[in-house]
Amino acid sequence: MYEYIIGNIMEIQEDYLVLENNGIGYKIYVSNNSLSNIDNRENVKIYTYFNMRDDGIFLYGFATREELDMFELLLLVSKIGPKIAMGILSVLTPNDIKLGIINNNTEILCKAPGIGKKTASRIILELKDRIDENIVVDDNLNITMEDDSVVEATNALMGLEYTKSEIDRALAKVDITGLTTEEIIRITLKNMSKK
Repeated sequence: MYEYIIGNIMEIQEDYLVLENNGIGYKIYVSNNSLSNIDNRENVKIYTYFNMRDDGIFLYGFATREELDMFELLLLVSKIGPKIAMGILSVLTPNDIKLGIINNNTEILCKAPGIGKKTASRIILELKDRIDENIVVDDNLNITMEDDSVVEATNALMGLEYTKSEIDRALAKVDITGLTTEEIIRITLKNMSKK
């Protein structure tokens, strides 16, 4: 129904924002990753997904088209609804999800709230062909998740309320080859404090 809405952000709450356009305030549910990708509050473009259910009408919003595309793919998986899909995208970037699916890595997907091994396996099984055919994975955007020290550092930083996308952006700016978990945390925190 709505492809996107451009407007000014009037309010930001834990899981939604209010975007004003032509005197109308749209309540749009957003992921933590989308919130961290919004640089200002004026003239913001939010890609939207319109969802009508028995208990109401909901708008879900995304800072990038890529995140919306991944949200729509996740909804194709049985037993995954908008709330679970948003929870996944609040913790993992679309690129993390793609890499997890293509590499059959359930551990990456299990980092999202409410996603156990069974659900992660179902996501991989039901989306693997779609990811391979339709989506280009950008390996340069993501630090390899096979490196234990990177995984441990990322988990620790997420425990400090940083989003996965914030951490990935900070890690992409430095050379962490051969560093310990503690060194990665220290250098990443230093990088993020320079924003």
